[in-house]
Amino acid sequence: QGYQWVYHDPIGKLVLFNYRKGRGQNGPKELLADYTGYLQCDGYTVYDKIGADPAITLAGCLVHARRKFYDALDNDKKRAEKALAIFREIYLQERTIKEESEQNVEKIKQLRLEKIQPLLQQIKGWITEEQYNVLPKSAIGKAMTYFVNQYHKLQNIFLDGKIELDNNKIENAIRPMSIGRKNYLFCGSHKAAQNAAMLYSFFGSCKMQNINPREWLANTLEKIPDHSIQKLEELLPGYQENSIL
Repeated sequence: QGYQWVYHDPIGKLVLFNYRKGRGQNGPKELLADYTGYLQCDGYTVYDKIGADPAITLAGCLVHARRKFYDALDNDKKRAEKALAIFREIYLQERTIKEESEQNVEKIKQLRLEKIQPLLQQIKGWITEEQYNVLPKSAIGKAMTYFVNQYHKLQNIFLDGKIELDNNKIENAIRPMSIGRKNYLFCGSHKAAQNAAMLYSFFGSCKMQNINPREWLANTLEKIPDHSIQKLEELLPGYQENSIL
């Protein structure tokens, strides 16, 4: 048994599947040893340990927070629907902001502070009023607790316009692997799983940049025999576009 830790660079539009034998902090801690900046993630406790590094600022994921309320619909429909309605308004505002800002990150940050942060504060205020009226171990109680525990990280979304509201793009990158493993069942060995991680990284990056993976692979296999080992990054999907960014 093993695990694929998946990372996404939204600026360079690159995806990395990093295969590990366990779910402990060693994998991400090693990979992010020299990293400085924002790390957007869900509420898995390992990320909090990584975020203890002062060089890393954790940003929460609104989709994971929303999903908890969606899962609580059968438990407490009225309260769950109230929260989901506010989340719906948040994403409607985000769509408008992206259209109006023309990808200007400073404008995105400003508009989010004006239009989205008050909605997030509204959910927090509502939970403060309602949290003691529900059973803590009920689905709605767990959804409220998750939101409150992640709130300080969700607020960090507003620190920089380059940060997304959620990590949906990485969720989409994982989906082909989730579908594929149901077909081929097992990788067969840890080495084979590492090989699979490499291919998913390349093809996931191609998908992010609308590059035909078959064409990229054929082109790369032609170039690689004569290419300098010191400049392998030049063969990454979309290298020219990324270098401009």
